[in-house]
Amino acid sequence: VQLQESGPGLVKPSQTLSLTCTVSGGSITTNPYYWSWIRQPPGKGLEWIGYIGYNGDTYYNPSLQKRTSISRDTSKNQFTLHLSSVTPDDTAVYYCAAAIGGSYVYWGQGTQVTVSS
Repeated sequence: VQLQESGPGLVKPSQTLSLTCTVSGGSITTNPYYWSWIRQPPGKGLEWIGYIGYNGDTYYNPSLQKRTSISRDTSKNQFTLHLSSVTPDDTAVYYCAAAIGGSYVYWGQGTQVTVSS
């Protein structure tokens, strides 16, 4: 299974960040995968953002929940992160990843997103 993130590298403050993860070699509807978004701000550790499950269920980090939504397009085997009202604190490398039973088994290479005017 391979994952590839795509989206803009630069977003202006107050706008919505949208990133798409394209999955190949496996279906996003396959039980028991959970498809996550994770980020790493500069000089900081990894922060889990949320996931969409193989069945379409979603769950978000409570600290980001009000600004986060994750959707999917099963026809394209993609899932998408939307993070609204971004600030420079949302600058990070964003990763998509596949988890089984709480362990991440596949990762995308990551994409840098900078929030700046």
